[in-house]
Amino acid sequence: MRRIPTITKNLLIINVLAFLMMYALRTVSFSGAGPVDLNDIFGLHFFMAPDFRLYQLVTYMFMHASLEHIFFNMFALWMFGMVVENVWGPKKFLFYYIACGIGAGLFQEAAQFCSFYLTVASQYPSLSLAQLPEVARHLGDALNSWTTVGASGAVYAILLAFGMTFPNERLFIIPIPIPIKAKWFVMIYAGIELFSAMSTTNDNVAHLAHLGGMVVGFFLIRYWRSHPGAGYDRSGGQQFFDNLKRRWDNRAHRNEFGHTGTQSNGNAYNNRQQDWDYNRREREDQAEVDLILDKIRKSGYDSLTAEEKRKLFDSSKRH
Repeated sequence: MRRIPTITKNLLIINVLAFLMMYALRTVSFSGAGPVDLNDIFGLHFFMAPDFRLYQLVTYMFMHASLEHIFFNMFALWMFGMVVENVWGPKKFLFYYIACGIGAGLFQEAAQFCSFYLTVASQYPSLSLAQLPEVARHLGDALNSWTTVGASGAVYAILLAFGMTFPNERLFIIPIPIPIKAKWFVMIYAGIELFSAMSTTNDNVAHLAHLGGMVVGFFLIRYWRSHPGAGYDRSGGQQFFDNLKRRWDNRAHRNEFGHTGTQSNGNAYNNRQQDWDYNRREREDQAEVDLILDKIRKSGYDSLTAEEKRKLFDSSKRH
């Protein structure tokens, strides 16, 4: 298994620890008080509810409702997040994850506001928007139950980033018996979420939050693509490839000047000849990688051919 990059690994650890702590505190009674529900404290409440706090727009994405909920979110984060982070770099990846998670929370807040207004207006047709806060104050206990938890909005944004970065990569998705391109996989998921959001069935899933994360992610990626020098592109996305090129340079330098040791006269010539042949092949491989990296800087990763991608991947495994 490939090494999990720093941000993806830390996000997995934080989410799992938060879930274990939530589960432990929920089942333990303290002296003089009942169990503590961390999902109620750090989950995202409706902004007109008494328990709403601004920090919940960040903390809610690290809380989960069940073992199944956290398992599927963390599996998707591990599978797609480590690839996207390796291409983008840690700073850009973390900014994208948090920004899309916050955006998903705001979409959920907007959806809850519309639901609240339509429900109240159906009972009181003459109600104005200015009167909603007063109604919300009287319904505070009920509105406090409108709580959203989970990393799904940010994870769906990571899924979108993978599909937009590697649109033609083929994925095997159960139960589909044939591989499907990443771009179609993302479109199918987005379509399912849109259909579910429009459905009148209440399944307690924040479908609009999922779509919100993808919408924010889409516009972020489009902005970064149209402004290559803005944001985290140079220090983030290119960092992976710059580090790869630097390792190539260091390896070639060691091969050229670093071979030492005592040799017998009979083997000296053959060893030197092998070193020269090895260094020549290394320089040729390095020249190819340099051309590929220059192409990425000019036209982006998607401009590479399948053979160029294979060459870059093989070189990263050797170094």
